[in-house]
This record gives sequence, structure tokens and C-alpha cells, in this order.
Amino acid sequence: MKRKTFVLDTNVLIHDPLAASKFPRSDVVIPVSVLEELDSKKRSPDEIGRNARLAIRFIDGLRENRKGDLHAGVDFENDAKLRIHLDKKSDIESCFPLNPNTNKILCTAYALKKKGEHVVFVSKDFAARVKAEAIELEAEDYENLKVSYEALSGPIRKIEVPKVTVDTFLKDGGVILEGQEFVPNEYCTLHADEQNSVLAKFDSRSGAVQPLLPPGKLWGISPRNVEQRCAIDLLLRDEIKLVALIGAAGTGKTLLALACALQKVFDEGVFSKILVSRPIVALGKDIGYLPGSKEEKLFHWMQPIYDNLEVLCSSTGDETGETLRWITESNKLEMEAVTYIRGRSLPRAFIIIDEAQNLTPHQVKTVISRAGAGSKVILAGDATQIDHPYLDKDSNGLIYTVGRFAGKSLFGAAFLEKTERSELAALAAEVL
Repeated sequence: MKRKTFVLDTNVLIHDPLAASKFPRSDVVIPVSVLEELDSKKRSPDEIGRNARLAIRFIDGLRENRKGDLHAGVDFENDAKLRIHLDKKSDIESCFPLNPNTNKILCTAYALKKKGEHVVFVSKDFAARVKAEAIELEAEDYENLKVSYEALSGPIRKIEVPKVTVDTFLKDGGVILEGQEFVPNEYCTLHADEQNSVLAKFDSRSGAVQPLLPPGKLWGISPRNVEQRCAIDLLLRDEIKLVALIGAAGTGKTLLALACALQKVFDEGVFSKILVSRPIVALGKDIGYLPGSKEEKLFHWMQPIYDNLEVLCSSTGDETGETLRWITESNKLEMEAVTYIRGRSLPRAFIIIDEAQNLTPHQVKTVISRAGAGSKVILAGDATQIDHPYLDKDSNGLIYTVGRFAGKSLFGAAFLEKTERSELAALAAEVL
């Protein structure tokens, strides 16, 4: 079979700086215009600038290690070959103005196709892929750091069982279901009839499905649906170190995570502090720089966290705000931007990362790897509400983590479907 030539768009290397090495048994081409665009972005202080620098260093490292001539081609161990291609004129320049770099890349890909190579244009930009197809180029999205959201999400499994199985489950505190396959920490409903139905969790150590932990009253709140009941069970189990809460706005992700955090830190003392973080990605036009110290700047970004804390404190019967002041002055609650987590070590911390769908897979790796001994990490977000320009519901760090950690005993995920914030919020989530 003829080798394929993958021409990479700049945004692919911004998304994954090592992407050039991940096309086995193929030729990988990076046009010079891509290098120029990476060079123009490398001074940016954000994640885009960081990844641009990483991509440049990776390519430069290949040259310095003398693995070959970058223009003739550098071989990888997976039988791939990378080469830098000088932009050349092609007969489609009259169709596209050459000012945008994307069009220069497309011209390079088209010129390679005219030479007889089996060219595939790879880009994270939908518009660029459409333009490629318009000039009869094969175009693909970059799939290496993607996990199908639809394949992961879905309702809790319902298993039809005899009534005696439900009775045994309630009597013995668990039952082994023959012929059923589970992943660790998977939840299901054992259903015999309308009067005999129980919620269960699979325990990979015993091979049995077991009852959930009693939720009790968590700082004045209790679960309102089955999905929230499962989410609370995951949050309260100390042996589960990484939890993903995925759901639309108003499903209770942040509220449940904070309630369980308060329970574990202030009531049970399992963890020494709560660390709450959110990616700094604005919805709509940014309002610009904010005055004051780091804490004063973060206050506005963390306002949704304070809103949830006020709800929890008022649910306990405190209408004066004294409980909230006690929590904030206890030095056991810390707010931090994701930007400043790199390099830290966080032992015995209950770490909540809100709006995690706006994190890249690399950022999520950085966050999770900060967890020290005795820590627990909660990733909460809505995979259908992405504000990051280079991410979608299949490539964001939240869903990527769920896909990569599936089947691990230290991990559990809950998909929350029903909006409980208000009747108006539930209707808005459905019709808008």
C-alpha cells in the first residue's frame, strides 16, 4: 500500500507539540509557513506560546541530534519520516489569497499531490478542512488526543435480575452477577420489578456489586436524582483518587463537589485543605486586566465557587454568613488559577478543578500530577460548552482523561443529565 503524506497545519502542533512523531509508517510534512507561524506565537505567555516553543524545540532537537537532514527527511522508530517543505507555487494560487498562512499550507499540500504523493491535510480547523476538500485534497482532524464523548456518556445501566438477587443483595451487602462485565467503579441499577430495584456499584476487588455509601445530609443538601447519588458516592470514597463529573449547567457538579469537600475536610478531617481552581478562559469579550493582588484578581473568576459556598452555608441554617466567614478564614480553603499550579506538590488536598472542559490534555496531566500523597482530584465540567479555540467535545482534557483512565480502580466518572438548579435553568438547557 502506498505511503501517505500527512501535511500538518499549525494548530495541530499547537494542540500536540509532538504530533509530528505520531503518524507511523507515513511521511509527515511541515511546511515552512507552519514554522514561521510557530515562531510568531512562541513569545505568547499562555498555553499556545508554550506549545509553540515545545514544537520548535522538538523539531530543532531532531536536527541537533543529527538524525538526518530535515529537508531530505528524518526517520523515526515507528517507520515515519518527517521533513520540512519549502512553500512552492501551485496552480491554485488564483483561488486562494496567500496572505493567510493556512492557504500557503494548502498550496504546499496541493503541490505535493500534483507530484503524485498520497496527501492528507491534517488540521484542527474545520474551515481549513473544508477548503482542502474544495481543491480535492483528503482532509482529516487530528485524532491522536481524542476520545469519543458519545461512546463514553450514557445513562446508568439497568440490569434485569430475579427478585431473589435483589433480596440477596440487600441481605448480604452485595452479590456477584454472573455473565455481566463491568469496569471498576461502574454503577448500575438491579431491577426486578417496580417495587424491587436497587442502585449498586461494582467493586473490582471482590468482583461483586455492592450498596452505595449512605449520603446523609451533606452540609444541608441531599441528592435529587440517581446520577447525583452516584456522584456523591464517588466523592465520598477515599480509595477513589480521581473523579470526573460531567454534565450540563445546573446539574450540581460544583455544588456536590464542594459539599463533599467540606464534609471531608471540616467534618471528618480526612484531607487538610480544599484547593479550588478554574482555567482562566473568558466567556465572550474579555474585560481586560484587573487591578489588585492575585487574590483580588481571582475573586471575580472564582465568584461561581463563592456562590455555591453561600448556598451550602445557608442550607445549614446560617443566614448571617458567619459560617462562610469561618470557612474562608480557616486557611483550609484555597483558590488558585490553573496557570499557577504547575510545579506545586499538594499532599492531603481535596482538589476541585471546575470548568475542566477548557483544559487541554497536557494541562490536565499537569494538574493531576500535582496531587501528592493522600490527595483526591475532582474534574468537573460540561464537554458540550467549550470556550477554548483549539478544543472540542472529543479533544478536551476532561473527556480525554475519562477515556484514558477508564478501567482504573482509582478512577470513577459520573455523567449528570438532569438540571436541578431551577425549572427555568432546566428548560433553558433543553431548548436553547
